[in-house]
Amino acid sequence: MGKYAEDSAKLQRKLKARHMNMIAIGGAIGTGLFVATGASIQTAGPAGSVIAYAIIGLAVFFIMNSLGEMATYTPVPGAFESYATKYVDKAFGFMMGWNYWYCSAMTIAVELVAASIIIKFWLPDSDSAMWSALFLIILIGLNLFSARIFGEAEFWFAGIKVVTIIIFLIVGVLMIIGIFSGESVGFQNWTIEEAPFVGGGYAIFSILMIAGFSFIGVEATAVAAGECENPDKTVPKAINNVFWRIMLFYIGAILVVATLLPYTDPNLLESSIENVAVSPFTLIFERAGLAIAASLMNAVILTSVLSCGNSTLYIASRLLYSMAQDGKAPRFLGKVSKGGVPVFAVLITALVSCLCFLSSLAGDSVVYTWLYNATGLTGFITWLGICISHLRFRKGFRAQGKDLSQLKYKAKLYPIGTLFALIVCALVIAGQGYYAITDSGIDWYGILVAYIGLPIAIVLYIGYKVVNKTNIISPKDMDLTAGDGIKGR
Repeated sequence: MGKYAEDSAKLQRKLKARHMNMIAIGGAIGTGLFVATGASIQTAGPAGSVIAYAIIGLAVFFIMNSLGEMATYTPVPGAFESYATKYVDKAFGFMMGWNYWYCSAMTIAVELVAASIIIKFWLPDSDSAMWSALFLIILIGLNLFSARIFGEAEFWFAGIKVVTIIIFLIVGVLMIIGIFSGESVGFQNWTIEEAPFVGGGYAIFSILMIAGFSFIGVEATAVAAGECENPDKTVPKAINNVFWRIMLFYIGAILVVATLLPYTDPNLLESSIENVAVSPFTLIFERAGLAIAASLMNAVILTSVLSCGNSTLYIASRLLYSMAQDGKAPRFLGKVSKGGVPVFAVLITALVSCLCFLSSLAGDSVVYTWLYNATGLTGFITWLGICISHLRFRKGFRAQGKDLSQLKYKAKLYPIGTLFALIVCALVIAGQGYYAITDSGIDWYGILVAYIGLPIAIVLYIGYKVVNKTNIISPKDMDLTAGDGIKGR
């Protein structure tokens, strides 16, 4: 058989329950929590931010329920790409897979840039390219050996984030009741000026999109289902925990920040990866008397960036593997090592990410900006596709007379939950270019940049459909075979 094989070699189930739990939470926690929450509070106020994040959190809960139902019935590495192919249309699956893959490649490049910026907090005169190259080598190494190595890395990356947030929430609550701050601050910051709402419904809608981008990545759980031990048990448990973790960490963090810092604090708007010293987390830790707060949060944000890069490279490589197996990508990408790793899929993804990164370093910022903005809608398009696939999956179940008792995990509040998530995603996609429409007119360049990801998805879908003459699959003809052929099941 040699070192690699296309037909008989398979991915292997090496991810344990603890890996799946941390992959689920790691996908939902990133720089959006540590950095962007401050700007969200200043834009929409305390209550407006809570409402926006709660709406997206609820939508994500139903999306993960939909994905979990399909992932436990047929746990495959292609996840949403495979389900779109089986339950909607092969062209739809082609679009979902390649759309998400190029987004992932761009995202890894962005994370490499972000990591080098973070390092400059400690070493301002160091070479950015050197650090980015080093981090890329680390990410490739973590993904080349086995799924278990990836799982262990993600377990510890996510663990650092979880511990930091828990400490932050505890310290924040103690400050609110006056133990660290000397006296209780109460909820006075919720009533100053325009608070608790600022900017009305328009502002809440704008934060709705920011919150959505913060949560993109939770779908990694379903992709990892193709390589986890006992997916029937571990996947539902990981998915059920996503909602509560999002509510606790994001909503809890917003409540603490909004209570301790007035939304008028100019530092909230200035917080960014380049300026971690004014991150809401840093400011509150400093008020609690932690002198090294900025360095501590910088280190945590660095692990968060590496975690994102690690999981994104994993998801992208598994999507390439799945598409190669289904004839939607070059066959060599379907080759798997003896350790159960799609090596070529990992390397090609990393190579494309590296090329994008080098392009930005060379000063071709216009091209890079367009590529980056083209990925903006991808997460929401993927979520929308998951909802459509789930609705079709259930329709096929009914049409073929299958009993719902065959489902090892059932989506809660179906179909209301799935439809709610679908509507939220559609609204966010439609509202991407809201900022380009002002009283002075329409910024057509802004509109083009905001929506460039949508025509790319449409071209992928229609192009494949025309060339291959595919049809939307009839519910009675859907392949509703349960299970998979992955080793270690």
